[in-house]
Amino acid sequence: MFARKSLMYLGGAAIGGALGVRLGSHMLGDKADGMRLATFKTAEADSTKSKHGGMQKDAWVPFTLSERTKVTGNTHLYRFKLDDAEDSINLPIASCLLVRARIGEKQEDGNNKFVIRPYTPTSASTTKGYFDLVVKVYEKGVMSKHFGNLKTGDSLEIKGPIVKLPYAANMKKHIGMVAGGTGITPMLQVAEAILSNPEDKTKVSLIFGNVTEKDIILRKELDEYAKKHPDRFEVFYVLDKPGFFWKGGKGYITKEMLQQRMPAPSNENMVFVCGPPPMMNVISGNKAPDKSQGELKGLLKDLGYTSDQVFKF
Repeated sequence: MFARKSLMYLGGAAIGGALGVRLGSHMLGDKADGMRLATFKTAEADSTKSKHGGMQKDAWVPFTLSERTKVTGNTHLYRFKLDDAEDSINLPIASCLLVRARIGEKQEDGNNKFVIRPYTPTSASTTKGYFDLVVKVYEKGVMSKHFGNLKTGDSLEIKGPIVKLPYAANMKKHIGMVAGGTGITPMLQVAEAILSNPEDKTKVSLIFGNVTEKDIILRKELDEYAKKHPDRFEVFYVLDKPGFFWKGGKGYITKEMLQQRMPAPSNENMVFVCGPPPMMNVISGNKAPDKSQGELKGLLKDLGYTSDQVFKF
């Protein structure tokens, strides 16, 4: 199907986030959600404190990088501090943040264009004093390379939250998730919200594809969820290049894996997909050029799911 299977797991979303092909940056990744370069009109930030830790939906606000920690290979966790140590960003589920920097093409006025990318925080929405973004640096990733050059004390302009899919407790009986690389970040956000709410009885099943075992980010958190909530959360790891003793899935995500581990096609259930374009194309089809959901294609369509039962992050 592909000249090199490893390509399926290395591309795509920012952690922000892909499968059967290389997985890469999803909501924290450089091309997370397929966002294009754009110049956004600058809005002056209101000096009053917002309910999202000083963050505003319609204005760019600078946040300072307080910590940078290596996660795996060229993937790092970037911690941005809030002005008030007792404040939190309180993002609705499922939503993301937009990050911008003048690192695009040079304009006639001598300034570089703004590059804007969406990222999904990996810290809990109620975490006080800071929020975390996990980003994998790609050789051709304009924004991810910018992240790679950041040092503590540097700042980035951020705005949000941008709601992608309004989530309400028990809106679905069973949610399936198919993620690759940093495409895991929006999935983690939703899973954390579900599992931390004792009133939400939704079951979550996740298939998470990566190239090698060392590429699996946020594994500790995912394994802890599976251990703590065995009846409500399960995760199945798939590796394109597994080690000799690997006991999980091998190769790329197949129709059989989806059929065995995802909830059956039903209006009571839903499947979320997030990863690089090659993975998205195989699993669900990519989003439309205007960034709307686009036509449902790929393996999920072959298995009988409808467009109302699948959401592409």
